[in-house]
Amino acid sequence: MALLMDVLSWLLLLAGAAFVIIGAFGLLRLPDFYSRLHPAGLTDTMGAGLILLGLLLQAEAFMVGIKLLIIAVFLMFTSPTSGHATARAALAAGLRPWRAPESEKKDGDSGGADQA
Repeated sequence: MALLMDVLSWLLLLAGAAFVIIGAFGLLRLPDFYSRLHPAGLTDTMGAGLILLGLLLQAEAFMVGIKLLIIAVFLMFTSPTSGHATARAALAAGLRPWRAPESEKKDGDSGGADQA
């Protein structure tokens, strides 16, 4: 049973680490602030959540497990809220979303914003 818990814990830790690394690549590759908020929010919520779950399976003391659960609950509430607040603040400050240059658009494509 202990071996199964260790394997499951390491799978969760590795999945969380993979999520964080993929999110970091998203931060580097996406073109504008608003697009970069998406991988940042996913990395924060999902990657850290999986890592905390993996650590919870490794915790031997009851108090350590409770503390990890409190951190996870706090993270699940604050991460999406902070991402939303950051996007609203950027929009209120006048930062406009990125648009592809006209030369990159296909003939007859209006950007998809006004198509039904």
